[in-house]
Amino acid sequence: MIRAVVVYAALLGALRLFGKREVGQFTLYDLVFILLVANALQPAITGPDTSLSGGLVLIVALVGTNFLVGKLDNLPRFHRLFTPAPAIIVRDGKYVPDVMKKEGVDPEEVEMAMREHGVLDLKDVQLAVLEPDGTISVVPTGVAMTRTKHRIRYHHRAG
Repeated sequence: MIRAVVVYAALLGALRLFGKREVGQFTLYDLVFILLVANALQPAITGPDTSLSGGLVLIVALVGTNFLVGKLDNLPRFHRLFTPAPAIIVRDGKYVPDVMKKEGVDPEEVEMAMREHGVLDLKDVQLAVLEPDGTISVVPTGVAMTRTKHRIRYHHRAG
């Protein structure tokens, strides 16, 4: 029991130190990190007494690696390797079936996103986009769209 508490406290401290994002802001890297941590730290909690120090070393190695990958993700070339481009799934009130099939999006998901954006009919959708994070953005008909080259990214601020 003491080992479990020590491993938990060490992991929690490391995550706090490196400023992890909220769960809703997890990236692909964070998901891989969580899966690796869960598997790698299990022996430190339930294994022989000597495995605690190994678990602490794994925490430092995995948190440090995930932090480094997060910093590399700020480089556009690296970011494009692992982040899919947005995909237009509705244009001018019509589904784009080839893109929807490729992306694994069904009409019910689009309709749910439309309702969340206050749009009740497909013909009232100027554009619907499957974003890289899996959400669907909906632009109703009659809304002026502005094109920008600004890239919006979450950056943790120490506070």
